[in-house]
Amino acid sequence: MRLSILLGGFVYLIGLLSGVAAFGQGSGASDPYAKARKIVADRDTIVAPNGVQESYAVPVGGVRQWVYVRGQDKRNPIILFVHGGPASPMAPLAWTFQRPLEEYFTVVQYDQRAAGKTYATNDTTGLGGTIRVEQYVQDAIALAEFICHKYSKQKVILMGHSWGTIVSMHAALKRPDLFYAYVGMGQVINSQDNEQLSVAYALREATKQKNEVALRELRSISPYPGNQPITRERIIIARKWPQYYGGLSAYRSNSMYYFNAPLLSPAYTAAEVRAIDQGSLFTLGRILPEFLHVDFKPVKSFPIPVFMLMGRHDYTTPSEPTAAWLAQVKAPLKKGIWFENSAHLLPMEEPGKLLLTLVNEVRPLAK
Repeated sequence: MRLSILLGGFVYLIGLLSGVAAFGQGSGASDPYAKARKIVADRDTIVAPNGVQESYAVPVGGVRQWVYVRGQDKRNPIILFVHGGPASPMAPLAWTFQRPLEEYFTVVQYDQRAAGKTYATNDTTGLGGTIRVEQYVQDAIALAEFICHKYSKQKVILMGHSWGTIVSMHAALKRPDLFYAYVGMGQVINSQDNEQLSVAYALREATKQKNEVALRELRSISPYPGNQPITRERIIIARKWPQYYGGLSAYRSNSMYYFNAPLLSPAYTAAEVRAIDQGSLFTLGRILPEFLHVDFKPVKSFPIPVFMLMGRHDYTTPSEPTAAWLAQVKAPLKKGIWFENSAHLLPMEEPGKLLLTLVNEVRPLAK
């Protein structure tokens, strides 16, 4: 989300800034989004007698983390969705794609530490020292335990997106007993490989298009990431051009539908939308050193069924390393599924295929 869904807040700042600015100007006496949010909220209300629609804060790892639970039938299997970023909550975008899933699953979203509403409602004093991969992993495990207990489930389906795949993979490896299966979207296997492939893609496309501005900027950071420090300026360039050439949303040079979707979310206030950017900036510098050393290539066996949903045009977290890893890993069940018309935002780019994949491939395992 931001300047990168993976590397912090800069793309999201650029993408969402115009909408948030308008929101800020319009809030107060009149809120230009209020009527639209009411319509979305009405349409999104769960009215089924056995349904569930809850939002609450849970103390996890010393932080009150906001949880969102939605489903048409509480008897359905639960998906625990671990969002990307870091600090890019998916809950304020759920209204764009999630409702069909809620007919077959109870979907649990949560705003991770320093993300979105969780950032907005917690004292950040001392929070910076907790921004570590291991803490996020322990949070996900603790939340899975809480959800199983609260909703009387033996296990849940674990789903990660982008940065969330790092957290989810570690959680599945540590506590496979909690999960029926793992579903990765925009999977990270090796962060250095992803960075190199992403910039290489942008260079190829810019060369084809004879885009001298792009070529000049991309060459200024090459080789990327290389041995130079990963600065804000380098990150901006490394994300700007791959996403311009459809590496975030397939066939699109921008993804404003995604960046501005939180403005219409019934789950978020104007202040909480602004907190997405604030949490991103808070998180980026603290997690970046660890992120750049993420490497799951040494993992040769996986303890639970694993499904990798791969956007054919994803050059935010390129899919090639994921396909290669999946080909060699041993697991009780494994399957790679290509989303041919998606890049990195496949839940919104191909929601129908996502629904069919989860219902046909994953739901039967939750018995």
